[in-house]
Amino acid sequence: MLPQPGSLVYLESLSLRTGFTADTSDKIMEPQSQNLKTIPLLSLGRFHISEEYGFLLPNPLKELPDHYRPWMEIANKLPHLIESHQLQAQVDKMPLLTCQFLQSYREQRLAHLVLSFITMGYVWQKGETQPKEVLPRNLALPFVEVSRNLGIPPILVHADLVLTNWTTRDPERPLEIRNLDVIFSFPGEESLRGFILVTVLVEKAAVPGIKALVQAVNAILQPSQNSLLQALQRLRLCIQDITRTLGQMHDYVDPDIFYAVIRIFLSGWKDNPAMPVGLIYEGVSPEPLKYSGGSAAQSTVLHAFDEFLGICHSKESADFLHRMREYMPPSHKAFIEEIHSTPSLRDHILSSGNGQLLTAYNQCVEALAELRSYHITVVTKYLITAATKAKGRRPNYVPGPPLALEERGTGGTVVLSFLKSVRDKTLEAILHQSD
Repeated sequence: MLPQPGSLVYLESLSLRTGFTADTSDKIMEPQSQNLKTIPLLSLGRFHISEEYGFLLPNPLKELPDHYRPWMEIANKLPHLIESHQLQAQVDKMPLLTCQFLQSYREQRLAHLVLSFITMGYVWQKGETQPKEVLPRNLALPFVEVSRNLGIPPILVHADLVLTNWTTRDPERPLEIRNLDVIFSFPGEESLRGFILVTVLVEKAAVPGIKALVQAVNAILQPSQNSLLQALQRLRLCIQDITRTLGQMHDYVDPDIFYAVIRIFLSGWKDNPAMPVGLIYEGVSPEPLKYSGGSAAQSTVLHAFDEFLGICHSKESADFLHRMREYMPPSHKAFIEEIHSTPSLRDHILSSGNGQLLTAYNQCVEALAELRSYHITVVTKYLITAATKAKGRRPNYVPGPPLALEERGTGGTVVLSFLKSVRDKTLEAILHQSD
């Protein structure tokens, strides 16, 4: 008798076969307590985070070794193959390739990007009413193998869609949207390109804040109130810049195309009524596996800011956010956990009695709440308002809007209530000297 999905026996047997556990929503991170004297100074390099690009993979590869030409030929024609309904037939004829010729970490990241794009196109080629419920072994086996090597799930994640899927047209010119392009795409043309590349620029805008966070943590470990104050002021400016950068979505992404064309290819097979039992990865597991779709909550940036500022979310929101950490590269997740283990910034500020620090901290919290409020307005435009408009007309896009996820994010949350809860809990972190 096979172990049942959700049982401990099943989860343990799955982890033995695949090298990672199926997605479970009750996974809670245990806080790490460390003696102050044993904590080394924080650095980005220790977690493979770039001083220049932050969590973005610096200068991602665009080509795999020649052995993987069958994958690349499909991935490079993905929008056409999906729109002409030829992708599934092409994938079914694809040879089963070993991952042993992927020599470097960067090649493995590119392979995961390629296989995740092919997988999303394969599953959703005909839209949410006819999803493919079995991923063929010639796609499933290498996808699971490279996912196991990287420590991320076998589905399209933020680390694929955004962090690894960008290139500069002229390396000598600055990182701005006119000088950027995506490596792989789905149907959605310029709106999809805009969605991905504005998110790339948001990640780039976060870099000064990540560096300020490191400076601030070290200014607590080796106490320097001047350095801490400067770092908090830099963090506030960075969060405000992230909000401005996010505003470029309105210039480059058409809400109707995002809702009706793009969202389906970011959708997963957990908490999705269109695929209630999940997806069978042929040759990997006889039982369907469930993984969440792409979500902004898979970006490490706001997790790091929340941990540093000591923001406590509701249990439901916190459970989802912690689950999303399993979709990050392990070194990025470890960075968040390291921040969690450092001495409390809030306690340090209150015990210092320094009014300037308290004011600078509160300004960071207010800027973060404003960013989250702005994110709500963006999601309302691109999801809620677009859904209302889509109901009033016949679908004229391929494969059509995902009605099963009408008020949910592609990560599976009831999106507006989640975002409002996260924003409100951020504001509750405001400090008063009497605290």
